[in-house]
Amino acid sequence: MNLEFRLDDEDEKEANEKPQEPTRYIEEKLFQKRHVLITGQINDRIAKATTERLLALAAMSDDPINVFISSPGGHVESGDMIHDIIRFIKPEVRIIGSGWVASAGALIFISVPKERRFCLPNTRFLLHQPSGGIGGVTADVQIQAKQIEIMKRRFEILFAEATGQTPERIAEDTRRDFWLGTAEAQEYGILGTVIRTQADLDAIVGS
Repeated sequence: MNLEFRLDDEDEKEANEKPQEPTRYIEEKLFQKRHVLITGQINDRIAKATTERLLALAAMSDDPINVFISSPGGHVESGDMIHDIIRFIKPEVRIIGSGWVASAGALIFISVPKERRFCLPNTRFLLHQPSGGIGGVTADVQIQAKQIEIMKRRFEILFAEATGQTPERIAEDTRRDFWLGTAEAQEYGILGTVIRTQADLDAIVGS
């Protein structure tokens, strides 16, 4: 059973205006360690917060940044923003998947070379075709359908380049939801290395 807890409007406003001290302390510690977390649905708010942290860390020094991601996916353009900023900044970025790395989350995951793509043992990956709500007059529906097809082709090329598969193979595999465990993701070319501990990561990257 999935339970969802909601704040009422006043509580949510107060929580947003007055960050709790433990939350601020955690964020400061993560920032000091050059860790960035991406969790939950990918949207414009997550994209803004993530890119702000990445750009701020890049301005501080050229030391590597660790991005931890667990996401069911979400808004494609927000995923694109994070993907492109990771490639844009100078510091080396390592991405560590945990839980699940799906859809727009997988797009973010492949923003770095395969040797810098890691995950924890119980991570699952999901690739699928982009989708979106189509509505309006006939001409608008045709435009939207064309844009989804363009986006689909772009995804196929990006994932082909990132995995070593052909765009045709990516297109065929993502006709429906395409789930991969860690061993399958490694074989497919999405994932570089499965790690269990910080020590595992340090041993690989030479920290």
